[in-house]
Amino acid sequence: MDEKELIKACIDEKKSAQKYLYDRFSSSMYFVCLRYARHELEAQDILQDGFIKVFDHIAQFKFQGSLEGWIKRIMINTALNHIRKASFKNEQIGIEDYQDKVVNSKAISNMSEKELLDAIQQMPDGYRVVFNLYVVEGYSHKEIGEMLKITESTSRSQLAKSRKWMQKVLNYLKISKNV
Repeated sequence: MDEKELIKACIDEKKSAQKYLYDRFSSSMYFVCLRYARHELEAQDILQDGFIKVFDHIAQFKFQGSLEGWIKRIMINTALNHIRKASFKNEQIGIEDYQDKVVNSKAISNMSEKELLDAIQQMPDGYRVVFNLYVVEGYSHKEIGEMLKITESTSRSQLAKSRKWMQKVLNYLKISKNV
């Protein structure tokens, strides 16, 4: 079954097609959700809500870009909505008097995938969301500001704070591994 047939079958609410689509994309989308969630159960909730939206809106897919990219965008938006509903509050924002420090990429490459994910999940919500949108997803500060209804400078500040947070985690891991 090609992609157009799969989408048509999903529009027609054929359970086998919906199961195939879910099985095909659920693993990769779970990791997208997990980056935004504080824990696995929250990621599972976001994934479930996201796929409900995928199936509710599959007829709106216009075959402009990849189906996976379209689903990923729905998952990200679902995660952001979930965070907002959970009383997402930005940390107190102010202009920091430190320069953005570049996180040592060698230090990150020495981290296991689980250590990196754990560090991201432990970030305060505002840091985690902006970090994921900017570093992982590649959105600009302007786009992040529009998505989260914050200013570009707030997005930059949250990113700077998330980098500082990550630097502390990397330093801690470095110290604890050397002990």
